[in-house]
Amino acid sequence: MNAPLNHALLPLFEPRPMPAQMLSALRERFGPRCSTVASVRDQHGRDESPFEVPPPEAVVFVESTAEVAAVVALAAQHKVPVIPFGVGSSLEGHLLAVQGGVSIDTSGMNRILQLNAEDLTVTVQPGVTRMQLNEEIRHSGLFFPIDPGANASLGGMTATRASGTNAVRYGTMRELVLALEVVTAQGEVIRTGTRAKKSSAGYDLTRLMVGSEGTLGVVTEITLKLFPQPESASAAVVHFPSVDAAVKVAIQTIQMGVPIARCELLDSNAVRFVNRHDKLQLRESPMLLMEFHGSPAGVAEQAQTVQDIAAEHGGEGFEWATTPEDRSRLWAARHRAYFAGMSANPGCRTVTTDACVPISRLAECIAQAVDQADASGLPYYIVGHVGDGNFHVAYLVDPLQPAQRERAEALNDALVHHAISLQGTCTGEHGIGLHKQGFLIDETGQAAVEMMRTIKRALDPHNILNPGKIFAL
Repeated sequence: MNAPLNHALLPLFEPRPMPAQMLSALRERFGPRCSTVASVRDQHGRDESPFEVPPPEAVVFVESTAEVAAVVALAAQHKVPVIPFGVGSSLEGHLLAVQGGVSIDTSGMNRILQLNAEDLTVTVQPGVTRMQLNEEIRHSGLFFPIDPGANASLGGMTATRASGTNAVRYGTMRELVLALEVVTAQGEVIRTGTRAKKSSAGYDLTRLMVGSEGTLGVVTEITLKLFPQPESASAAVVHFPSVDAAVKVAIQTIQMGVPIARCELLDSNAVRFVNRHDKLQLRESPMLLMEFHGSPAGVAEQAQTVQDIAAEHGGEGFEWATTPEDRSRLWAARHRAYFAGMSANPGCRTVTTDACVPISRLAECIAQAVDQADASGLPYYIVGHVGDGNFHVAYLVDPLQPAQRERAEALNDALVHHAISLQGTCTGEHGIGLHKQGFLIDETGQAAVEMMRTIKRALDPHNILNPGKIFAL
């Protein structure tokens, strides 16, 4: 079992002071794009996790691969940490400067470099966000399906191996990243992968970098798979008498091979928070929010099959959204569930779980999580990408009440260990960061984590690339 969180992480909070000559060199090279202003540093020392950590000593706003390489080379010379920064939407403390250092803000690297519509690929800089990408390629008839909710940067999504609502049909960043340009810990620039659909050329360095959370290199270009925009799309909501009934419909839908594009669960608490936040009038009961893609006939067939399955489990009140505007309204509300929960409980922080289990064990895992959350007395809500066995319990805690945080962490601990016992994982999409380091050992074993450490030491011998994340060296 995990040690209490604060004790487990305390050794990581050991800043390495930045030499004055390094800061001077950064200011000389980048001018006003190297900032030590407190408000800028604070912005880059905070994400959506519940951790309080001192900010980085400086922030550098880069605009090219050469500039990233210059910062990293200088950091390597002085053995100072560097932390890549996208938009700051991570949930597990990925971008926190636990050992001090420089935050490399890639938001200015926001160009789409090459669209190859005939090959269904696109190459982008890491600061491009998912919504920006889809807006700029809309004319091509293609789209990029990974949708983690937040308008995250593609660099950050690559670093955390993100997925989200469309993963049940289109896959995750692991499947959709074809090639990368990466700055190594020595400040060198390498390329991994190609635009070809397959390759057997040496070690798969692309897959090594995807999900490495900035600990093995700084991503500066990403080549991605795209998909044709569906001929027809339809979204539907259906309400259930219980969370268990809703989950069983999701399981049966997947087991029957229905190629559903999205299948999202909201429990009654989540629906209530969303209604209040977005001024909607959804029935406040457990709900599946689904989307179907394909030909008009195919979409109709998929929808009818799922409607029949839902009826067997007490599903009722089907509401359809076929226009882009209506679909967007529903999905926007789903994506704002995180902030809706916080808005309904002013001043709270959120401790969010990220378990993912084999689809056949999903109902069992969620049922236990619900029983334990109800018994805890903490406000909470559940949302989940239940089509692929991934769900999130968000416990809402008062940051001024340490006992609440401890209770939430205990609930998270129990949930994760139950998921692991079901041959699942502690994180389906958020990554390890700071929060789940003990769980990584529980899930993979000490020997596997030591192999990861060996790779880290080989590629980053001075431990300057986002140190303290995934595991402690």
